[in-house]
Order: sequence, then C-alpha cells, then structure tokens
Amino acid sequence: MPNRFLSPRFRLARICTLIALPLFGAIAAFGTAPESQLLLSRTATPEPLSIDFGEALVPSLESFIREERFQRGDTVSTLLSRLGVNSDDTNKLLRTQAAFMNGLRAGTSVRAEVGVDGTLLVLTYTSGRETLASLNREGASFKVSESRLAFSPQTVLRSGTIRSSLFAAADGAGLPDSVAIQLAEVFGADIDFHRDLRKGDRFSVVYEVMYHSGQAVRPGKLLAAEFVNAGKSHRAVWFANADGGKGGYFTPEGKNLRKAFLRSPLEFSRVTSGFGMRMHPIMQQWRAHRGIDYAAPTGTRIRAVGDAVVEFAGQQGGYGNMVILRHNGEYTTAYGHLSRIAPNLQRGTRISQGDTVGFVGQTGWATGPHLHFEFRIAGEARNPLAIALPAAVPLAQTEIGAFRQQALPLAAKLDLMGSTNLALLQ
Repeated sequence: MPNRFLSPRFRLARICTLIALPLFGAIAAFGTAPESQLLLSRTATPEPLSIDFGEALVPSLESFIREERFQRGDTVSTLLSRLGVNSDDTNKLLRTQAAFMNGLRAGTSVRAEVGVDGTLLVLTYTSGRETLASLNREGASFKVSESRLAFSPQTVLRSGTIRSSLFAAADGAGLPDSVAIQLAEVFGADIDFHRDLRKGDRFSVVYEVMYHSGQAVRPGKLLAAEFVNAGKSHRAVWFANADGGKGGYFTPEGKNLRKAFLRSPLEFSRVTSGFGMRMHPIMQQWRAHRGIDYAAPTGTRIRAVGDAVVEFAGQQGGYGNMVILRHNGEYTTAYGHLSRIAPNLQRGTRISQGDTVGFVGQTGWATGPHLHFEFRIAGEARNPLAIALPAAVPLAQTEIGAFRQQALPLAAKLDLMGSTNLALLQ
C-alpha cells in the first residue's frame, strides 16, 4: 500500500520501529562481544530507550498549494474547482473580482494556496503585461496586487531546415515565431525571405528564454544565428556596448549587419506588383508603377525601413492614407493605402528603423488590401529590391575587444550546431 494512504498513527509506529531496530541490534552485539571489550559491568542493565517524538513528525496539514493551467474552453468556475476552491469562495470571486479573473488567458498557469476546507488563501498568475497578478485573502475579502516579474534568462539552441517556408521550419524545430521574425530581420538586408529561400536552406539559432520561478514565460532576444542560403553561410551575433547603448547584430568578425534601410517594410508578405510598367487595375491602361505592392491582410503592421523624420502623414489622392519619411541625405520612402496611420505620427516626428508607421489597408485607388511602397533617391523612384542599400555605422575600434569576448562563445555554439547538422545530413 502506498505511503500516502497510511494513517498518522501507523506512520509513527513505523518510524519508531525503524529507529529502534538498529539500537536493539547494537545491544545484541554487545551481548556477544568478549568481556574485556564491554564498557558496562556484568551486572549493569541498560536504561530503557525513551524518545519523545513530539508532534513534529506528524504535522497538521492546514493548506496545500496546487497549480493548474487555464485551458481553452475553461470557465473560471471549472478552473477554481480543479484548484480545490470551495463554492462559497468561487461565487465570491465571480461577484467581486471579475476584473482580476478576466485577466486569465488560455495557457496561463495559475497557482493557488487553498485551505483544507477549500478556502482560497492566495491565487497568482502571470499576466500578459509581464507582471505577477496576486489575489490575497484578508479576512472575509480579497486584496489584488501586481508586481513586475523578476526574469532569469536561459540560453536555448535550435536548428532547422527549410522545406517550404521559414515559419514551417521554425515550427518543426520548436522555434517560437517571435524568434523566427528576429532571424528574418537580422538577415533581411542580405536575404529576401519573400523570394530567396531554397529547399534545403538551414538555420541555427541561440536565443534567450525568460524564466520566472522555474517556468518559461516568453522567448527573449536572439543572441546568435547562422542562415545557410543557397549554400552561402550568413552569421550574426548580438552585441551591446558596456554603457548600455543601443545594441545591434554583427558578423563574428565585427562587421555591422544593420543596413541604413530594411529591404522590406513588412515582416512577411508577398509581392503582388513589381517595379516598372504594368496594366493599371483601375485605369485599365499601361502605366509606370513606381513602387512595390505587398499583399497582406488589413491591419498588418507596417514598419519604417530606416531612421527618419515624418515629412507627411495624411490623405493624398489615389494613395489614400499615406506616410512619407525623409531619411538621412537624399533618401525618402512612401507608404500608401494604409487602413490607418500610427497614433501620434505627424509631420516632424522622429522615428527609428522598425517603428510602426501604420497598418495595411485598402484606402485610395486600391482593389484589395495591400501596401504600396516607394523608395526615392533625390526625388526619383527606385526599385528597392534591386538597389544596393548603404551600410550602417561600423563597430568602434574601442569596442572591438569587448565584442570579441562576447562573440567568441556564441560563434562556438554556432560551430557546434553546424557540425552536428552536417553529421546528420551525411
């Protein structure tokens, strides 16, 4: 019979037996030893064994802690029932703490401390704002509080092979979508993930997973990556200088991978109309198309391809809702047919590469939801998929030593995964 079914009295008797047996064995050994080895006189009688176990060996169970995951299709009542909360407290929470309980999302892990009578003492879960939401009993009521999570990062290594798409390969490798997006952004200036992927391309990544109280909360930053595209290896490692400045990705040799411009204003999409002459879908006549059209669902985020100042944000004829950005020198970019422009974006606003400028829509002369993107140099529209993009600022000489110290271990991890992948392919 398993130990958990034994009564406290039976467990206490069993403990006493286990302790007493070695003692009785020791007394028997003294009885068979030669007289010269005995420390007791022949007439001495051992004192009776007297042990006061007290109540420490049999603690009284006043509460227990249980953890459950809020599953798809669950109600708050079913979750609290699995946690052992009685119906009185369940009804009280539904009446008085509806806002707190509405913060639960499918997949959220919920921990509760519950009394033996089902009284809820403490209930906690991690909210989507990366805070720990807590509900503590205070007499007959409950007090709600929130605190920032203290994260402990752990390093994870993953590798995969392209069969159809980057996201399909990422799913097969157990790589979170957010890390796959970072991977595409890091190499986006050198690899067009819309057109350049080949079956058999492979990747290796080193990234952080943020833990709280021993549980994985979310994936973090991509620390190092290798992408082999059409047989050519591209590598990147993350580096942030010691003074806490803005970090970036570099080759293991120290070359800055960040270009002054991203190749595409959308993270993932497909080109539906390229640069050059085309039949206009509304005018039904041949016209020069001075930009690139990217098909994407309405509401898809559009990002600035480079650091810039907003030159225009509003409606402009056939472009519908439009944003025009002025970058360093003679470069400007334009984003048309937006469903809406990003909040607080107006003429003179400074934005950074990757910031949101708006969302895909169908305003102006558009037959379907898409982004019309133009890249202009000295006012002349150029094909952004064909021109060579200028590089960003290189690594400073004073930072090379610190960079190498950080980059070498990450590059070694990529070497290890690369050799493992080759061994599996052979």
